[in-house]
Amino acid sequence: MVADTGGFEDPSAEVLAEAAAAFGLLASSARLHIVWALAQGESDVTHLADRVGGALPAVSQHLAKLKLAGLVRSRREGRRQIYFVDDSDVVTVVRVMVGQLSARAEGASASVHRLRGTGG
Repeated sequence: MVADTGGFEDPSAEVLAEAAAAFGLLASSARLHIVWALAQGESDVTHLADRVGGALPAVSQHLAKLKLAGLVRSRREGRRQIYFVDDSDVVTVVRVMVGQLSARAEGASASVHRLRGTGG
């Protein structure tokens, strides 16, 4: 019996390995926060460290890994490196995932408030 694939062919092993590596990098909350911040607009490492609450060397290391994986790019502006996400699909994936989880958390919080408010 052949499984219905919905008209899509299975991706190659290489593509799956690349996707797993990208998701693996985004499995770090610090790196995910960096990509989230860069999805809102480009930034240098100092401003990113302030925004995500990380130490400058740690944020710089995270950026190097994201850049090596092709999830983040940079350009030189004077003496500063400006980082940005150049792939709109990566931005979409991050925004959808974080947005869905934020909505769930807000919904769960609203449910708890409703339950507490019933006095029951």
